[in-house]
Amino acid sequence: MPPVAATVTAYDVVTAYGTGVDACWDGLASAGSAITDVERFSTDAFISHCAATVPGLAPRSGESLVMQMLAPLLSAAAEIVPADTTVLLATTTGEIDLLERNILDGAGGTHDSRPGLLLDRVCSALGTTGPAMMISAACASSTSAIAHAAALVRGGETTSVLVVACDSVTEFVFSGFSTLMALDAEGARPFDEARKGLTPGEAAGYMLVMADPRAAAEDRQTLGEVAGWGMSNDANHMTGPSRDGGGLAAAINGALTSAGTEKGAVASICAHGTGTPYNDAMEMKAFRLVFGENPVPTHSVKGGIGHTMGAAGLVEAAITLESLRRGVVPPTVNTAAVDGDAVGWVSTEAVPTQGASAALTTNSGFGGVNAALMLKRRCSVIGGRRSG
Repeated sequence: MPPVAATVTAYDVVTAYGTGVDACWDGLASAGSAITDVERFSTDAFISHCAATVPGLAPRSGESLVMQMLAPLLSAAAEIVPADTTVLLATTTGEIDLLERNILDGAGGTHDSRPGLLLDRVCSALGTTGPAMMISAACASSTSAIAHAAALVRGGETTSVLVVACDSVTEFVFSGFSTLMALDAEGARPFDEARKGLTPGEAAGYMLVMADPRAAAEDRQTLGEVAGWGMSNDANHMTGPSRDGGGLAAAINGALTSAGTEKGAVASICAHGTGTPYNDAMEMKAFRLVFGENPVPTHSVKGGIGHTMGAAGLVEAAITLESLRRGVVPPTVNTAAVDGDAVGWVSTEAVPTQGASAALTTNSGFGGVNAALMLKRRCSVIGGRRSG
């Protein structure tokens, strides 16, 4: 018998464009960037002054920045997530602003930012009683978590997994990237010939992955399928990717094999596309290693919402499923002149892909980690409703 399909039945996000997947999609489709000057802390000592921050958050208030983003999402999710659901929390720095408050203001305790406490808060807000764990794989955290969710479902270990992802822009995070000389003072310009670095961003979101038979039995909508996944490690450098693209290519090939998908069926690629010179060049080499000189419509969201770190993969998976559903690849925001090695692949305008059924999304992170997801559009009628 074929393996049980890992069906995506719900997702939502909050980004610098605002709350909701539609807000994020509309922001990207408009080609307007949500990157603005940072106001929550002084950037005078740093090489850039901009970031993509979520409107309405209150730094140094009672709740951490990530819980402020997550609270409304989890409240809505609690109404649709089964109690026995396995929860996977993906993040790189979690509630790091609580530690900052302690160091800078003497408020709270150093233990307040422990990742396990955040996981407890998430499960408590959801009301779930199933297993829970954290996955932290640098900027491929939520991509890895979605892959693990699909593996758990397809392997028959569980029938419902909720991936929750979050990361925020704090002085600690911003100063770290500035120290690495990894920021672009003009804002991230993915695959642009003049790109100089990334822009920090913040986001939170969730994605519910269920075994297809359970989704059907519970009259769930079908938004897509996590059809395949692949992971690799460059074992190259603490922060820099392997410049030959071999590690990412291996992850992509793993995703294709896992999904049983031919290369020619891939309609689009949502790239990591941070805007750093080395990352974007590495990705283009990896794509060519896999797809040859047959360009696949490729885009990055990070010129619009910044690099949302551990949350990036989940936001980008949701946008990829939206792209399949809507039949169009959004433009690569904040890019003016596409670099020579990305010409024919990356576009600053929307690209129609009507009828496409499969798309790839990739992420890479510090330590050489690479992760790729093969997502498929599925159209089904559940409970008299057409979905997907």
